Amino acid sequence: SAESNMCDLLRINTDRGVMIGDGKSRFSIGGKPIYHFVGTSTFSEYTVMHVGCVAKINPEAPLDKVCVLSCGISTGLGASINVAKPPKGSTVAIFGLGAVGLAAAEGARIAGASRIIGVDLNASRFEEARKFGCTEFVNPKDHTKPVQQVLADMTNGGVDRSVECTGNVNAMIQAFECVHDGWGVAVLVGVPHKDSEFKTHPMNFLNERTLKGTFFGNFKPRTDLPNVVEMYMKKELEVEKFITHSVPFSEINKAFDLMAKG
Repeated sequence: SAESNMCDLLRINTDRGVMIGDGKSRFSIGGKPIYHFVGTSTFSEYTVMHVGCVAKINPEAPLDKVCVLSCGISTGLGASINVAKPPKGSTVAIFGLGAVGLAAAEGARIAGASRIIGVDLNASRFEEARKFGCTEFVNPKDHTKPVQQVLADMTNGGVDRSVECTGNVNAMIQAFECVHDGWGVAVLVGVPHKDSEFKTHPMNFLNERTLKGTFFGNFKPRTDLPNVVEMYMKKELEVEKFITHSVPFSEINKAFDLMAKG
């Protein structure tokens, strides 16, 4: 479908853990099955995966760099470039400055946005985010007014585009309510708690604002990921600045600890 990248067969199913063809695992240890993590099992030196999960990329691309394109960076980048589509010179708010949010800022920068406002509760992330195109920052803890009002005051009525990368439902509502009447578009990327509910006044829609969601930045992995790799090879997309640590396989738990600490 030209409309979507949502594939019924290969949609991420964290409960499946087995191959689609026969419902069995391809791994075992001591006669007991080991299950496939998210259909790819990439925490192993050798793996077996469904053909639909394999993309052929430029053989000259360094694998220790482009491996990070397979999830977070592509998701944020695509949320900006493919879904929010900020016009040149527009103003974009990015909620959450983790890897996905920084990639969304990078996408807004590549698209030619003139103001990219990073919103995060952790001010220590702000300086680093300038490398990804952020021009100014809002820490909700510094304001008594709701964030959407702070952003509206900064931008003469609201931002042109917003991209939410936190998974916090309140941030999702703020991201929608901070866009400008008439043309503002908000894109939700973060995955919320299963019991979360999104509430906003219907007038926000009647005032011609748009709310969108995206999965994997609307990229189709097999056909589009090779193009994202080419963006990197042509130096249009800088991947190195997303990588803060390199950890050997044997210390994978240390990597999880680093991630948990932000």
